[in-house]
Amino acid sequence: MKFRLLPAALLALSAVSWADTAEEADDRAQLPLDDLRTFTKVYSQIRNTYVEEVSDQKLLEYAIKGMLSELDPHSTYLDANSFDDLQMNTTGEYGGLGIEVGMENGFVKVIAPIDDSPASRAGIEAGDLIVTLDDKPVRGMSLSEAIEQMRGPVGSDIVLSIVREGNDQPFDVTLTRDTIKVNSVRARVLEPGYGYLRIAQFQLKTGDDLLKRITKLKQDEPNLKGLVLDLRNNPGGILQSSVKVADAFLNEGLVVYTEGRVENADVKYHATPGDEINGLPMVVLINEGSASASEIVAGALQDHGRAVIMGTDSFGKGSVQTVIPISEDRAIKLTTALYYTPSGRSIQAQGIEPDIIVERAKITALTRGGNFKEADLNGRLENGNGGDALDAKAREERSSQRDDLAARDNQLYEAVNLLKGITIFAKHGQDKSAGKSTQMADRTGD
Repeated sequence: MKFRLLPAALLALSAVSWADTAEEADDRAQLPLDDLRTFTKVYSQIRNTYVEEVSDQKLLEYAIKGMLSELDPHSTYLDANSFDDLQMNTTGEYGGLGIEVGMENGFVKVIAPIDDSPASRAGIEAGDLIVTLDDKPVRGMSLSEAIEQMRGPVGSDIVLSIVREGNDQPFDVTLTRDTIKVNSVRARVLEPGYGYLRIAQFQLKTGDDLLKRITKLKQDEPNLKGLVLDLRNNPGGILQSSVKVADAFLNEGLVVYTEGRVENADVKYHATPGDEINGLPMVVLINEGSASASEIVAGALQDHGRAVIMGTDSFGKGSVQTVIPISEDRAIKLTTALYYTPSGRSIQAQGIEPDIIVERAKITALTRGGNFKEADLNGRLENGNGGDALDAKAREERSSQRDDLAARDNQLYEAVNLLKGITIFAKHGQDKSAGKSTQMADRTGD
């Protein structure tokens, strides 16, 4: 049987025989017989004296789950339902609440809510701890069991008890299950000259979708001056898609590399020639919900100096998971490697640190455009160049447009301001160079 890689896997390992791998492992190390005797004694005691009869199949499945859950938060046992969930994540359409989760201290931790999902609409935030599901304690459940509990018929309700930093007490949130359709890439023109790309999750077609969105963006705004790439609350996904996204903005160089114990886990991914926006200024937005593949993109563009990274520290998941089938409908998702940014940074448990830190905040203007100015005076002179006077009404309209974005999303507002500053600075430099060239030409003519 070959290794079959599904969407949660971040690395495409070369296909090898599972049986051969097991035999090689046996050759490298002998099994610890004393520990195996201890295991069989415990197994026998549970099998024969536990208050309720438990089948051998269940006991062995519990043992496998226990082994994997103790390794790290991302290694887990996949039953048939979990296998199907991974396949559904690949297509970007599945039923549930729309939360990317992991385990922390026995609780389910929210990595990121997915855009336009029941979770995001209910205000679930990255970093929230889910402690109960319909009054059932999460502690003691495996991650796959908790996920299965959160799944259910579309339209049915589930109550999550949430612990959030800054709140003294847990609070309940009722969510209605829905069909989750993840639009991997969205794009729009923010204002004349400045574009916006949002990647919600890295799926199989994310790289191709991004290229299409960039093409459409350039058609909608031929005079594109800068671009914001929004990776906030993007929980990650497929490594190859993240490489393709980073490659879209790089002409050459290393994007990411992985290192692990298995020989073919050491892989390097390089960019190919061609920058889709021809070197225009970029700002990449990240936050604590930006994980895994998102961090690969941010780290690559940061290391190459291709973009300014803005926001808050990312999640810090720098490990690679491989899905290894153990039967026709069961598998294990095993951490097999760590990935590194082009400069050799492992972001595992550290994350990507933004070049410019901008916390999410509510912005309220102290003054609006209606203050009394020269344009409001009776009998004032007209503009010397014939331009319209910027009176109170005109100022109010202009201010409301700025204030709206600042109030809705202060991080995006700051990203656009930075792009404008870079564009202005670059234009001044070009104007000075052009002026010097004209002076030199005049002198040569003399």
